[in-house]
Amino acid sequence: MAAAGLIKNLRVTKTGPGSGSLQEAQQRATDFFREACRALPSIMDRYNLFDVITLSELRSKIASEFRKHHHNTNPKVIDMLVFKGREELQYCIDHSKQRHHLLSQYIIGRDGLTGDVSKLGEAYKGESEFLKTFYRGNN
Repeated sequence: MAAAGLIKNLRVTKTGPGSGSLQEAQQRATDFFREACRALPSIMDRYNLFDVITLSELRSKIASEFRKHHHNTNPKVIDMLVFKGREELQYCIDHSKQRHHLLSQYIIGRDGLTGDVSKLGEAYKGESEFLKTFYRGNN
């Protein structure tokens, strides 16, 4: 009886066997993009990201990740990217990542600070009262 409860709680992944054609792979990628965009409000709420980035800015970041791989025409590569994207989305939904992981990967970006640094808070600029007092105390 306990096994039936465990099976009921298992998540079913939507990624099945590989795509048969390029059009099918592109459709899967489009469906995944829509799924990711629908999950963004709950992720932003769960990780308290509203003070750092807006929903539309985060959606644009996700869209730019998709545009980076738009040139791929191999269905197997597209399927692999969709699988990895679903895995990443599931980690975010399950709260397997911490807030700083999302900040460094999607908000600050892999290229370093690209946006408005003032939005990240006083501690990131080194101007917090705690740091000022700390630095004065060590002179």
